[in-house]
Parts: sequence; structure tokens; C-alpha cells
Amino acid sequence: MQIEQLGDYIVQKTLGQGAFGAVFLAEHRFIKRPFVLKVLPEEMLSDPQFLRRFEMQVSDIAGLDHPNIAKIHNVSIQDSKVYLVMDPVVDSFGSTMNLDRFLSLKGKTLSEEEQEAFLRQIASALDYAHESGVAHGGIKLSNILVALTDEGVKLLLSDFGISRLIGEKAAFLRLCELMSKAFSLEESSASRNFLKNFAFLSPEQKALEPEVNFGKCDAYAFGVLTYYFLTGKLPEGCFDLPSRILPDHRLNWDLLINRCLQNNPNVRPQKLLSAMDEYLRAPQVQTLLETDEKKESILQMAFEFPAKTLAPAQTPLEAPKPVIKPTEIARPEYEPDPAAIFQRDLLVSHYEPKKIEEREVQPLLTEMIVVPGGQYFRGSPEGARDEMPRHLITVASFALDIHPVTNEQFIRFLQAMGGEKDRNNNDIIRLRDARIKRSAGKLVIESGYARHPVVGVTWYGATAYARWIGKRLPTEAEWEAASAGGRENFIFPTGIDIERTQANFFSSDTTPVTSYSPNAFGLFDMAGNIYEWCQDWYAYNYYDASAVEPVNPMGPPQGVYRVLRGGCWKSLKEDLRCSHRHRNNPGAVNGTYGFRCAADVS
Repeated sequence: MQIEQLGDYIVQKTLGQGAFGAVFLAEHRFIKRPFVLKVLPEEMLSDPQFLRRFEMQVSDIAGLDHPNIAKIHNVSIQDSKVYLVMDPVVDSFGSTMNLDRFLSLKGKTLSEEEQEAFLRQIASALDYAHESGVAHGGIKLSNILVALTDEGVKLLLSDFGISRLIGEKAAFLRLCELMSKAFSLEESSASRNFLKNFAFLSPEQKALEPEVNFGKCDAYAFGVLTYYFLTGKLPEGCFDLPSRILPDHRLNWDLLINRCLQNNPNVRPQKLLSAMDEYLRAPQVQTLLETDEKKESILQMAFEFPAKTLAPAQTPLEAPKPVIKPTEIARPEYEPDPAAIFQRDLLVSHYEPKKIEEREVQPLLTEMIVVPGGQYFRGSPEGARDEMPRHLITVASFALDIHPVTNEQFIRFLQAMGGEKDRNNNDIIRLRDARIKRSAGKLVIESGYARHPVVGVTWYGATAYARWIGKRLPTEAEWEAASAGGRENFIFPTGIDIERTQANFFSSDTTPVTSYSPNAFGLFDMAGNIYEWCQDWYAYNYYDASAVEPVNPMGPPQGVYRVLRGGCWKSLKEDLRCSHRHRNNPGAVNGTYGFRCAADVS
């Protein structure tokens, strides 16, 4: 693949060609900084499933920020090419060092402490990503990069979520296709690389199962990586555990590898750092072979050999016969009547489990008000750059909740979901930032907060709740039109000014919904109390496009952040303006983030 320039990046050299695209070293033509570009295969743009996954998941992948994860700065689609812009992990000669090369050079000289320290770097990166709702799904030696820093050698995981973006079946078939080409061209190095990569796939990935938990796949790949790190071999088929190959190692690597390489993904460890802390320090259990060897050694100790030398008549092939000391052999003791135990009266009552009637959780709905369709002003000439220009938009009629979703409403949704994750493993809510807690396995609301707006909710959680009750999140245009109450010159939902008697801001906590007077449309808390998630992606210059296409603007087609509106209980007065825009990663959680729902009106 010959590429000279991609967007504002001048390509300097090709770093490598993998199964999922080419990697280039490039320099930004304005800021003159080096970056690494990962260019995905062009045929992916013709796959509508890829574009849908790309839009939903790329913001989560780009939001990862960990010292052992290669940072993604930008993701772009240009000239039928999808490319990721990442930090350069290269030496002074512009070359990369991956873990495969590093271990081939340094593997045999690494101490057990160094091996553990390197593996902890990978485990820390994976635990952080899994807590952020992102799994790797395609760990291999070539996408673990090695960087030499002032603090020592640092490992960085790259290609996060690439397998999930491409689709696990498509990724697997692409690997097989490249493998067949490598064998047909007799490229032995490419064939070996494929076999190494194939060994890192979990059994469910190789079986192309429809529902795959990529977090558990990462745990399996971590077990393969640990074994390769220690022994330089891949754990394929029947293999010796590290205790047999490395008898001088003091840590219980056998237990860690055994737990990670389980065929059942549900029994693999969820937190890899915790697993290392627990399993590596666990006492080592003797294998059956070691036990047999020990017994044989004890039996030999029971024999007494005569100290005399061989008689002249004996040939060198004849060995002296041992003299057994019968007093040193303990005879086994047997129960006089082994069957007596079965003749005892065992008074055991018959257990019948208590039948619990399962009831479907019913939502607690909010009253809605219809906002009439028509023309509304959007933006502000005195606001920030992303609020300009001020222009007229046309919005169709829609219905909006009169107040944000409360804790007593959202807890029913969590009970129906059975946890704080959605089907894509995205966080719905982070309980430590919310007023909903777990006590003795049950969800409870802190005393006095039932009617307070729910906080600590991600954009994914807000979207999932809205779908659960048959609604949706409002668009940014709908929210601003409803906030001003149809008044053209209103700066705040209350008019040209706002006081602390009219909204909850610059305070110490949330207040119950409907505590302040509604706006002209009868909507409560449109200013202050909590920031509210909107449906739109955020772009600072989107109002330029909205002014040209003013009919039912839906926001940019893609982005990194989602929009929040309305200010919160910690905000200053300036943030409560109807036109003020706020944004954050859709997976972000905060004690000031909540939402309300909208619905179409026919």
C-alpha cells in the first residue's frame, strides 16, 4: 500500500502490514509531531454493520487513557480509508519493537521478578479497559509494543477493540484468508506469525460462537501470554506447566495459567491483577508425578544395603540384594465392618425450595408535555464559539418529561436489567457516584433521595432506560427549544436573568425534582440541578451546518463526545443559559449527570 499523505499527516515510512491493516509512521504537517497511523482495510467501508459498530464504539476506544495503552488521538474516515492516529512508540531510527522481538532478544535473561512486573503492566491495562466498558478481543505478540523510557522498559497494548469493530467472524475469516495465502506462497515467517496469533484466540472465538464475551477472551489470551512469557512456547495441546520447566521459579504460575485457560469462559478471572495477587502467592500443590517420586524415595530409604564389597566370585553385573527391615514397614489398619456406616439411621428432612413468584418490574412513568412544532432561535451571539451563529431552526412537535428521571424511577430499571451493565458490557451507572447503593445484594436508595434526579448515569444508561420505557433522549435542538419556553429573547429558562430562588445552582447537592417553578412550557429543572444527556454527537462548529440545514437538526453523524445541557447544582450562573453547551464521553459518569426522556408526537 503506497500512501504519501492522509489528511494533515505526511507519511514517512511503513512500519508493518498486519491482518487488520497497514501501519505507517507519519508527521503532522502543522505541529511537526510524529504519529503512528493505523489504516484499516478499505473494503470495510462497504459493510454497513462495520459503520454501525464504528459509530457506536469508536468513542469508547478513543477515550481510553492508561500508561500501558497506546493512546488514540483521532479517528478519521477520508477517501474511502479509515485510519486511527496513535502515539508513536518508535526508537530514534523510527522503528518499532513489539513483544515478540523483545522476548526473542531478552526472554532468556529476564528474571522471574521482571517477568511478573511486565505481565502486571498488561494486566493493569486490561483491567482498566474492562472497567471502562472496552475489551481488546485480539491480543497477540505483535500488538504489544515495547518502549524504552527513563523509568525502564514499558509495554503498551495497541489495537484495542479492532476485532470488535471489524466483527469477530469477519476478523477470524480474514486471519484464515491471510494464512492460506501465506502457505500458498511458502512464506514460512508469515505462517509462523499466524500460528502464534491463532494460539491467542479463545475456544469460543475459534468456534465462531454468536455471543462472545471479549473480556473473558482477554483473560484467556493473558494466560497464553503468561505461558509464552515464561517458557517461550505456546500452550497448544498437551503441554508441561511452568513448574516442570522452570523448577527454580517460586511463584505459583501453574494456578494462574490454569485459571486463565479454562474452556468455560465464566470461570476465568474477571480482574487480572487481583488474580495475579491471589494465585501467584497461593501455596503450590504437588502433582501426582512428584508424589510418586517422593514415595519411591521413601521406599528406598527403608532398604538397608550391606557395606561389604563384592566377593571375588561375584561378577560386576550382580548387585547385592537388599535386606528388608520388617519392623520399619507399617501395616495398614482396616475397619472391622466397613458397611456399618450404611446401616445408621440418617434422619434427614426432605428439602423443598420456597417458591418465589416472579413479577415483571413495572416502570414508574413521568408526566409529559407536548412542545409545539415551529421555528425557534438557537445559539447566542454573546456565548462561546460553539454557540455561534445564532439562527432559526424548525422543530417538529415532540413530547418531553416535565422533570428529570428520579432515583425511584431508575432503580426499577436496574432491577429489571439485573445489574449495572448493558448487553454490550457498557456501564449503565456507577453506584459510587449515585444515590443508589447495594446493600446485602439488594439495590436501595439513600434515605431522602427517592425524588432527587438520578446521577452517575452514562449516556448508554440514559439511552437504555429511554428504550426500556418506549421513549428516547431529546435532541439538542429540541432541548434548547423547550428550555426557552418559546420565548425569543430569553437568556435563561426564567427570562433575561436567574436567581438562586428560581433554580438549584452554586450549591452543595441536588434537590428534589419540581422544587422550583416551571418555565413557560411547564417544564421543571430546565436550568440547574443536573446536566442532562442529549441524543446528539458534539461538534464545536456544528451550528454552521445547522444554519444551512435548519429543519429538525439531528447533530453531526459521528464524533467523540455526546452533548449535555442545562447546568447543574455545582454550576455558576453562566452555565445555566439556554444556549450553553456541555459535552463528555458517552461512557463518562459524574455526580452531576442525569437525563430526561422525550417522545415523538404524531
